[in-house]
Amino acid sequence: MLDDLDRRILRYLQAEPEQSIPDLADRLTLTSTRLTRRLEKLRELGILRGQRAVIDWQAMGYAVEVSLRVTLDKTQSRAFDEFIEAARQVREVIEIQTFLGQVDVRLSVIARDMPHYQDIYRRQILTLPHINDIEALMQVARLKSDESLPL
Repeated sequence: MLDDLDRRILRYLQAEPEQSIPDLADRLTLTSTRLTRRLEKLRELGILRGQRAVIDWQAMGYAVEVSLRVTLDKTQSRAFDEFIEAARQVREVIEIQTFLGQVDVRLSVIARDMPHYQDIYRRQILTLPHINDIEALMQVARLKSDESLPL
């Protein structure tokens, strides 16, 4: 599906997503037109989904991240849908993952400090529907965070 040129384009974009089309084309020894066609093809295939700004939440004053492992009351047929819909409304929830197994959902919650986290937990998290159990894991350090693919 992808050839070597496509992989090179993606590697360069992962390394420096802010570079301009002409600069990237020069690095790849392509014309801007040919590079643009390749990028359009990658978008049409759904491989390249666009660009986004990555904001460092710690630089914005959030010092606490807590991972909540949630077990839902699965006797309710809409437990997952209703829980996830409500969890998406909590602004400090920055990631939601679902699982098969003992833990159903993991929420990643950020807060400015522990009193702020406690307020979010008591006022917003504990009011989410269909919670059977919650386990909180306080993050101490992020040792690797990389969404780049090995291309």
